[in-house]
Amino acid sequence: MTEAKRYAVQSITTFVEQLFEKAGADAEVAKVVTQVLLEGELLGHRTHGLNLVSRYIGGILAGQVKAQAQLLEQVSDSGISSLFDGHYLLGPYCVSRALDRAAEGAAAQGIGIAVVRRAAHIGCLAAYLKPYTDRGLVALVYSSDPSVGLVCAHGGVDPIYTPNPIAAGIPTRGEPILLDVSMSSVTLGLVGQCRDTGSKLPHPVLMSNQGQLSDDPQDFFSSPQGSILPLGGQAFGHKGFALAILVEALTSGLAGHGRKDGPQQWGASATAVVIDPRFFGGLQAFTDETSFLGQLILASRPLDPERPVRLPGQAGLRLRRQALEQGVSLAPTLVDDLNQLARQLQLKALAQ
Repeated sequence: MTEAKRYAVQSITTFVEQLFEKAGADAEVAKVVTQVLLEGELLGHRTHGLNLVSRYIGGILAGQVKAQAQLLEQVSDSGISSLFDGHYLLGPYCVSRALDRAAEGAAAQGIGIAVVRRAAHIGCLAAYLKPYTDRGLVALVYSSDPSVGLVCAHGGVDPIYTPNPIAAGIPTRGEPILLDVSMSSVTLGLVGQCRDTGSKLPHPVLMSNQGQLSDDPQDFFSSPQGSILPLGGQAFGHKGFALAILVEALTSGLAGHGRKDGPQQWGASATAVVIDPRFFGGLQAFTDETSFLGQLILASRPLDPERPVRLPGQAGLRLRRQALEQGVSLAPTLVDDLNQLARQLQLKALAQ
């Protein structure tokens, strides 16, 4: 088996930006989308990192996904609250601009919120957070997709809503706490991986279309389709189910575009909230508290001495530091995929 090879982050950045520009994205969109996808890769979210480049460019070339910054429409703006319509523009650009606008509101009044409707796929939510925590800001992102049903209601059988993740970046005295949690027991990506490898899921987190608990991915990829259980599973799924409804309200509800509209094309509803602690108890008091709590958590006795307790995002940030110092490790299959795109777009391939 060919081993993964490390590439300088700047080299990969330039290469991927060129791919997007050659596919039709303008320079601004190409730069922002590349940054978000690469950040996901650096944090270890491989399914939502550079693996998405071919999917995004395929969407551009097929005419389903837009890639020009001027297509992002600002529908309303109060200075603190904003609404954008992405018109199926590349999602990382839409969410980045929404976060920027929310941060402007936070700088002026302590809090800002921006909602996006009809964005194309938005990638890894954790990948958006660090630029804001580096500025001492709390950043939150919520997302859903009103065109898709994957997760059943607690006590139900049929797929109703998407995994509806919540991400948050929390500044501390040191590295930030970065969390990114779906409101489903597992992700669709894991179900797909288990199907592709012919393996079962670690737990019975699926509901078959006949209403039976299952750990077999084939019971999801059936006709009619099965469902993923809400976060908490059969026993405690009422909690994840309730939070998923909250995410639906804060995204598609506030966006004014959701399941009631029967959208036929994959399109994210996303909400970005940015809070500046300086307008409340103060940034020092905030980071004193978050750092104190973090130290309490890290000092707690682990069940397994070989696996100490860690904070959300800690492992990903360690991978990120290593990649920045030594280069980002890319699997040969990913490099082959990117180089195939380069040949298709008549660009120079990455060295292998």
